[in-house]
Parts: sequence; C-alpha cells; structure tokens
Amino acid sequence: MLASVPRSALRTSRLAQQAAKPYAQTIRCASVFSNVPQGPPDAILGITEAYKADSHPEKINLGVGAYRDDKGKPYVLPSVKSAEQKVVQGNLDKEYAGITGVPDFTKAAALLAYGSDSAPLKEGRIAITQTISGTGALRIGGAFLERFYPGAKTIYIPNPSWANHNAVFKDSGLKVEKYRYYNKDTIGLDFEGMIEDIKNLPSGSIVLLHACAHNPTGVDPTEEQWRAISDAVKEGNHYPFFDMAYQGFASGDTDKDAFAVRHFIKEGHQISLCQSFAKNMGLYGERVGAFSIVCADAEEKKRVDSQIKILVRPLYSNPPVHGARIASTILNDAALNKQWLGEVKGMADRIITMRALLKENLEKLGSKHDWSHITSQIGMFAYTGLKPEQMDALAKEHSVYATKDGRISVAGITSGNVKRLAESIYKVTG
Repeated sequence: MLASVPRSALRTSRLAQQAAKPYAQTIRCASVFSNVPQGPPDAILGITEAYKADSHPEKINLGVGAYRDDKGKPYVLPSVKSAEQKVVQGNLDKEYAGITGVPDFTKAAALLAYGSDSAPLKEGRIAITQTISGTGALRIGGAFLERFYPGAKTIYIPNPSWANHNAVFKDSGLKVEKYRYYNKDTIGLDFEGMIEDIKNLPSGSIVLLHACAHNPTGVDPTEEQWRAISDAVKEGNHYPFFDMAYQGFASGDTDKDAFAVRHFIKEGHQISLCQSFAKNMGLYGERVGAFSIVCADAEEKKRVDSQIKILVRPLYSNPPVHGARIASTILNDAALNKQWLGEVKGMADRIITMRALLKENLEKLGSKHDWSHITSQIGMFAYTGLKPEQMDALAKEHSVYATKDGRISVAGITSGNVKRLAESIYKVTG
C-alpha cells in the first residue's frame, strides 16, 4: 500500500508544473533564426535616408549611382522608349528564353564589345550568355573560374574597386586580393605601383580590370598605359577578367571605351568580359547584361558554353526577356542604334560638362587647391580627395550628401546646384 501524499504537496507539485509551462513554451517557440546577427547598414542607403530626412530646400544628393538629367530627375532614353514600343507592338510571346538568353541580344552585345573586326568573333570562338546585368555577369564569371580555372582560385582586384566586387567573388568561391591602383596623394592612378604589383603576382593569376570609367575613382589608364598593363599581364601569364559597365557612358564613344578590351585581344590574351546595359541604356531595373569568354577555338567554345549553361541552370534557370528585347532592338536597328549612340554621347557630355563647371566654380571662389583631377577623371563617379571629416561637414552643415571616402556621383550635379556645391566644398576645404 502506497503512503498517502499530503494535499498540500500535490498542490505544490501542480503549481510547479504550471509555472514551468511558460518556460517550456518559450523554448519551443524560439525562432529557428534567433542566432542570425544584424548585418551592417548599406552605406549608399544610409546616404539616401539622410538626404530624404533633410528639410533643406536646396539639399544635394551625390550618392546616387544612376544617371540624372539636368533637373536631377531619372532619365529614360528616347531610343529606349521607341524600342520598347516596337517590342510591345511586336506582340511577342512570353515563353522562356534559352538558358543563355535572347540570341539576338547576345550576338549584338558581343559585337558592341569586341568590334566588327574582332578575330575571335569572326572565328566563332566567343562563348556568351545573357546575365542579370553586370552583377550577374560577375557572379557567373566568378563561379566559372572557381570551377574551371586551372591556376590558383584567387582574383586580384584594384584598390579601391567597386564595393560589390569583393562580395560577389567571395560568394563565387574565389579568394580576393588587391593590387595598387589609386594614389591618394596625386588623386590619380598609381601606375608604377599597379605595374609593379601585377609583375609580382604569382604566375597565372586572375586579374580584374575595369575597362573604362573606373568605379569608384573615375581614374582610368591612358591608352599608352593600357598597352604597358597588357604587357605586364602577358609577362606574368596572368588571366585578364574585364568588367565593362560603362561602355559609351564614359567618353561618349563606344569604340574608344572598349579600347582596353580590344587591345588585349589583339595582343593574344584570352579574356573574360562582363557587360552591363544599366548605365549606357538606362535599363537599370531591367537588369540586362552579358558574360563572355574568349576561347582558343570553336570546339573549346562549345565545351565552355555547355558548362556556362550548367552553372546558370540552378541559379536562375534563364534570364528575363523584356529588357534584352529592348536592348536587342536598339543594337540591331540601324536608325535606333544611331539615335542611341547620340543619346549616350549626350549623357557622357553632360557629365563632362558638370565636371568642368564644378572645377571652374571652385577656382572662381579662389580655392588654392588643385582641382584638375575633377576633369581628368572620367565617368559617373569622381574622387574629390576630400577627407571623411570634410564629407561629414558637407552633410551636416551644407546638406550635401555623398560617401565618406570623398566619392561623388557627378550625375547628381546640375547647372542649378553646381554653384552652391562649389561654395559648400570651398567652405569645408578652404
């Protein structure tokens, strides 16, 4: 016979069980992702948020990475509007593209980049795929090299480089290292340092090169310097990986902006190339790009192409068609192509004019600093040489917003705000 348990003890036991229930529920209801750490804020988004929160009637946003017209508004190219109308009027279906995209687009993209007299193009040994803009091209390229490049899985990028390069290549499985590029003392190219570093890389290294309008500095090598860079890359048996996000948008001339790519090929390099049509066609949200590899022969191209398809298939299966059809229409229609080239030059010329006006206004104010780098640099972005504390002062005291490293988007400068911008820079630099 079991000994009787006092009622008070039973009540205590039940109360203890009830008290334990919330704790047990807490354990069971804990999120699967409770250990996910908070990521760092995006620098550009932070600038945009601060700009939006500012009530100053003449605030200036120089952090935006997209072209703006002289009123500071987003710009849709007339040629893009016409091409889009043609696409819609064509009453095309919405079937999937092939894994490597819209063929009319990729053929035209290769022609634009490599040129009509390109030997690899004529010989049918360029493997090309449509991508999710330039970022997607870099991601496919990085993954291909990680899987098939016979040398070390390390890619050397310029210091500094586009912020996303590091993340894209690391996520592709490559190790990322840097070579000298920008000289903060001259606010220009560290050409000697760049050549020395390239020559000292392990033989057969992968080297990332910005084809034109280097982001973020706006500092490009001259054609003579590109020839020397090609020689150094060849001497080291290195593999050149080009990122060309601004063809036509840099100088206003698509052939001039492709000089480095075409020179390397003429010198016998087999290269990889990433293209974007965000900037030069204003197709930012359409995400139109291409990735290509120059192969030794048509048979090698066939094998490379098959492996690119194997990479793309599990990532996004196949790319979107609408933006590619717009770009294809522009590139393949003679009249639209001519119109587009004129519009690209117009955008590039506006950027060049804003650079000249900013320099001119700073000099008129009596600034003792040398601002020649503003006009010697090229493309959407400019490295001003301003220090982080000066950039803070621009934002807090003058409502001028840009990244702390002194980079400004020249597209954010207009004929209406350039005078106030120059005055603000003069006040923080003296």
